[in-house]
Amino acid sequence: MRKQPGTRAAAAARHGVARVISKLGLASRTQAARWVGDGRVRVNGRVVLDGEFPVRQGIDRIDIDGREPAPAERVVLMLNKPRGLVTTAKDDQGRETVYRCLAGAALPWLAPVGRLDKASEGLLLFTNDPAWAARVTDPSTGPPKTYHVQVAGLPDAHLIARIARGVELGGEHLAARSVHSLRSAQKNTWLEIVLDEGRNRQIRRMLEAFDLRILRLVRVGVGTLQLGELAKGSWRRLTELEIESL
Repeated sequence: MRKQPGTRAAAAARHGVARVISKLGLASRTQAARWVGDGRVRVNGRVVLDGEFPVRQGIDRIDIDGREPAPAERVVLMLNKPRGLVTTAKDDQGRETVYRCLAGAALPWLAPVGRLDKASEGLLLFTNDPAWAARVTDPSTGPPKTYHVQVAGLPDAHLIARIARGVELGGEHLAARSVHSLRSAQKNTWLEIVLDEGRNRQIRRMLEAFDLRILRLVRVGVGTLQLGELAKGSWRRLTELEIESL
């Protein structure tokens, strides 16, 4: 990232150095800010100690531990998240996180793409490419997400149609792209729910509004990518074709 004279330098947008390092796929913004605070980062040959120090990406030179870093090779993987793990790198309450499933693997820094809450299971993506993650999670550009949800009771077709139309909660209209029944037993039903966007605890909030108690919630698909036979707690890398399809 070398400084160049002229109008290009004047017009270039400035971003905090920790953010720029994170966008290279080398670390989270928090970890990058820690590197800056530890004096490991130079901008145009000068040590900076503030993660918000403004730099012009592509113009100013950033060195970490004396070297100019290259963008990391993009890695995307999918995990079959077990129930009981929280989707965060570090939990303030000391609960086990999804990174337990990646422990010991030779992987670069990776961040979850979206979230599954502690009680939810299934397909969870990770990547070191923040721009790709932003496209996947953006409601206007990202793929639909498919969930299989076991609920107590036997909701009829009328109730299922009402769930799909959605409900107003806290100033938000929560609705699904589609909802239909997969199968029923004597006391419970499996529903397939497809969302165009995944707001915080959206399915749980929607179903609670219709007095339906969730027994299990499993994300089984993101766009064309399916959880398939991936064992619980296991992960695999996505192919370039799979990555681009999302």
